[in-house]
Amino acid sequence: MTAYFTELAGKTVIVTGGSKGIGKDIALTFAKLGANVVISGRDQTRLEETLGELQKFNCNCIAVEGDLSDIQQVKRLINESASIFGTIDVLVNNAGVNIAKPAMEVTEEDWDTVLDLNLKSVFFASQAAAKYMLQQKNGRIINIASQMAFVGYIKRAAYCSSKGGLVQLTKALAVEWAKEGVRVNAVAPTFIETELTAKMFEDAEFKKDVENRILLDGLSQPRDISGAVLYLASDLANFVTGETIKVDGGWTAI
Repeated sequence: MTAYFTELAGKTVIVTGGSKGIGKDIALTFAKLGANVVISGRDQTRLEETLGELQKFNCNCIAVEGDLSDIQQVKRLINESASIFGTIDVLVNNAGVNIAKPAMEVTEEDWDTVLDLNLKSVFFASQAAAKYMLQQKNGRIINIASQMAFVGYIKRAAYCSSKGGLVQLTKALAVEWAKEGVRVNAVAPTFIETELTAKMFEDAEFKKDVENRILLDGLSQPRDISGAVLYLASDLANFVTGETIKVDGGWTAI
């Protein structure tokens, strides 16, 4: 019987926003397979807690604290990871933010906060990682986009814009780096049931609207996203680049 994903053991995998939510589940998925996982985030306490969980599976995992809306900190994350492990094999651009406001109330600061983290930081993290990946003629960049890249929704003008741009960025980088062996793809989740969305779902009307738009039963779980990321990072996806996999329970199928 074929043992899938064994090729990921010993690989260097960076997961931005890896201390909680989807990012934490993605990081744990790779650590359980023996990958050297680097997680980043702004909350040092949460980073240390998650790192402790990762190191139960691989003691080589590390955490790097930093605000990725600061491009110098983005570059520090990538370069420090490469310095420690000697290579970067997989970059998962997961860190993101949403400021849910009606379009008429969005300020310039709100817009910049969302676009700087969701799009600008992803480009410069990818650029920094690609410096190493292009030299080794191999690498995977996986961006966590959103179904909101394909559909509109209330109070998400900046968020939809950032994720739509991220899907196009994924294609552009895939086209440019394909011949050098660097594959660039994305995963587009729907609303995920995590501690981060729990507060949103306290609004019964909002939760009902979300559930009515998802064709499958229930809400998506972090492991649903981790599975798609794992596929794109593995040899099973060797001939896939420039693609965005929607993990939305059928939301965008209608």
